[in-house]
Parts: sequence; C-alpha cells; structure tokens
Amino acid sequence: MKIGLKAGERLFINGAVIRAERKTSIELLNDAVFLLEGHVLQAEQATTPLRQIYFILQTMIMDPNAAASAGDMLDMVLTSSSRTFSHPLVLERLDEVSRLAGEKRWFEAMKLIRDLYPIEAELISGSYSERLPELRSAAG
Repeated sequence: MKIGLKAGERLFINGAVIRAERKTSIELLNDAVFLLEGHVLQAEQATTPLRQIYFILQTMIMDPNAAASAGDMLDMVLTSSSRTFSHPLVLERLDEVSRLAGEKRWFEAMKLIRDLYPIEAELISGSYSERLPELRSAAG
C-alpha cells in the first residue's frame, strides 16, 4: 500500500508516530495497522456517543498496547450507545462496528462510525428526516 504524506504530516503505524519532513510517499510492504493524521479525532472533539466510539477505536490503532483495555471501554460505550439510539440503521451499524472491532479491523469500524455522523447530528438536533438514502447506500 502506498501512502502520500505532506510536509509535517504525521502517520501512526502500529503504535509508532512518524512525521514527514517534506512531501513524501511511503510504501507499506506488509500488513500494518495505520492511521493518517487527517483521521485523528482530538479528545475534546469526542462529544457525542459516536465520536466517543471513534476515539476509542482510534486509540486502539494508535496504541496497540492499550487495545485490550480500550476494548473493554469500547464494549461499555457500544452497549450504552445501543441503548441511547433507536434508529435502526445506527443500531445495525453499531453491531457491525462491534464485530469489526472484535476482528481487530478498527479502521473499517471507524469508517462506519464516520458514515453515521450526519444521522447522529440530525438526531441530536431533532431535525432527522428519512431524506438520507445516499447515506444508507454508502454505509451499506
């Protein structure tokens, strides 16, 4: 897998932080769990149930040594979130996130969570409507 980095951009690979001095690209020649800086959520941004799940998944990628304890936290937050939401698509995706996390497919789980942000925002604001068919097909 080839990854392009801008000058000063960070890349998190298997718990290590790599910073590019100048624009460069690197090629990963074996399986590695990585996260681009642009996908990193800061702790103060984890203000909703889905963002908290995303933050925990991100922690599992950035610090593999903490993955077991973060996994326990993830289970608690997923359970709590499943009780909080009643929207069928959100509940279906939370089940999928749980399965992916159990398989250590954290990045894929994070993508599913990001895809749900628009629904969560509308549910929180009270403005949710059934007008999001493009999200349903993109998330599925």
